Amino acid sequence: MTAIPLGVPRRLVEFTIDGEEARVPEGSTVLDACRAAGKDIPTLCQGDTLTPKNACRVCMVEVEGSRTLVPACSRRAEPGMAVHTNTERARHSRKLVLELLASSVDLSTTPQVAEWVKEYEAKPDRFGPDAARLNEEPKVDNDLYVRDYDKCILCYKCVDACGEQWQNTFAISVAGRGFDARIAVEHDAPLTDSACVYCGNCIEVCPTGALSFKSEFDMRAAGTWDESQQTETTTVCAYCGVGCNLTLHVQDNEIVKVTSPHDNPVTHGNLCIKGRFGYQHVQNRD
Repeated sequence: MTAIPLGVPRRLVEFTIDGEEARVPEGSTVLDACRAAGKDIPTLCQGDTLTPKNACRVCMVEVEGSRTLVPACSRRAEPGMAVHTNTERARHSRKLVLELLASSVDLSTTPQVAEWVKEYEAKPDRFGPDAARLNEEPKVDNDLYVRDYDKCILCYKCVDACGEQWQNTFAISVAGRGFDARIAVEHDAPLTDSACVYCGNCIEVCPTGALSFKSEFDMRAAGTWDESQQTETTTVCAYCGVGCNLTLHVQDNEIVKVTSPHDNPVTHGNLCIKGRFGYQHVQNRD
């Protein structure tokens, strides 16, 4: 029999969200409470396996008594707090952030953004054609994954996943300052000349598709990528005895990418190069 550690029970924190009573375990964030209450709060930089970075500012909500709007992804719920998620001030903030992002970054492969732009009536075009953009070609310098920084919103999730929060490889970081800030490996070298171990955990946490499987990148370029036609099957990696769970994404009877369940106690969404990319041997390719 396997013993499952339950931990110390946490007391419940009581407060209100949009006038409705809410009760969440102590230590929960406002975003946790909003999602539990069925509130749709947009997020980009927040990740369920990472410590919040407060970078994108899309999840801002209003808290009574607070001088400024607060990020729901990192603000802890407190007893007696009164949270308002749909005020004019909060909606205007989200609208402006979406406009700034969509005017300067290619968000075409970012899930749900088109819905948010419509919901908040954001108009990215109002900044005109002079809005600063990278206009940089995708970096295709290896056979496993592609870096398309025209889609990068500098959320730092890939830096955290590669660094102290998970992989501890520290192959990537932020280079430059201000408008010149971008994600890069040391000396902005090709990925093949960097410390990257090709675990692909940066791809797993990227919210915009700036980092993607080479297989997905090629299929999108060919117009054949279709998530509606894909099936997902979770299995166990056979390379070693750790027991990592793999979710195989299959289209037209071919594995197109591999992920891992974020709630799995072994992987928490993370894999090594073999688990993430070593699937070619199970299928015939020309």
